[in-house]
Amino acid sequence: MLSRRFSGLAFAAALACSVAPSMASAQHEAPKKKELQRPAHLPTNDELLSKAKGAPPVAPTEAEWRSPAPDNLLVIDTNKGRIVVEMYPDVAPAHVAQIRTLAKRHFYDGQTFFRVIDEFMDQTGDPKNTGEGGSDLPNLKGEFIFKRGAETPFVKATTIRATEFGFIGALPVASQSEALMSMTADGRVNAWAVYCPGVAAMARAGDPDSANSQFFLMRGFYPSLMQKYTAWGRVLVGQDVVTAIKVGEPVADPQDRIVTLRLASDLPAADRPKVQVLDTRGPAFRSTLAHTLADKGPTMSVCDVTVPTR
Repeated sequence: MLSRRFSGLAFAAALACSVAPSMASAQHEAPKKKELQRPAHLPTNDELLSKAKGAPPVAPTEAEWRSPAPDNLLVIDTNKGRIVVEMYPDVAPAHVAQIRTLAKRHFYDGQTFFRVIDEFMDQTGDPKNTGEGGSDLPNLKGEFIFKRGAETPFVKATTIRATEFGFIGALPVASQSEALMSMTADGRVNAWAVYCPGVAAMARAGDPDSANSQFFLMRGFYPSLMQKYTAWGRVLVGQDVVTAIKVGEPVADPQDRIVTLRLASDLPAADRPKVQVLDTRGPAFRSTLAHTLADKGPTMSVCDVTVPTR
């Protein structure tokens, strides 16, 4: 239940804390959308910039396209169209496991998008349709921060005040500097999702460990949610559907709804969406990063970078 008041922190201020402050919101209170500010300056990656100058983008090879695992692909058919979300169990294992279980139960079929805020998010997954309901499964402990090691497939886009921004798959991620890995007992540093458009995350009440079945899909860029809500996926196909969902707080009848929600692995092979994503670790995506940096300059955000799909 995205209950739930959000402070309008500037992006740079949101980066200053490595652990989220406690939420001071009443249970089941509607979220309040605040005006956001981009930081005045984002340092760029000089090496990538120099490679981009005067050179065309690198075309991807066939080997650079990856097919997400069917067990990590969530197929959400709505009355407005299809949304395909890739889930990231390495980032939020308990939340992905809960979504998988509920999908296999067909729990989400027929549920509505009952709270939708323009340029913010679409919320669904409540059988009561009020923001107060959930499933019969236990609530989940917050997975707001995960550990990143040298083996984590993280691709850096830029650095802001010693915080590294990049991607794990298509998921935008922020992380403590890898330089700190040598100073930690386990060789790992804290990392967390960045709330760009298309990010999928679990709603909750004021208790950080109260997420259950409700989730939301981001329509806009909202950095003040970082380290306060558990992100578990990213829309690969259908962001236009996400932004076409009827807006309201609450949404007036008739509300848009989920017709069916399935794991791709539970669909017949012929019915599975044929989605491929550009591997963010390959040279073509690194070229995309370089050209985005060259285009945006010091105002670039990781949310400005598109991970291509086909």
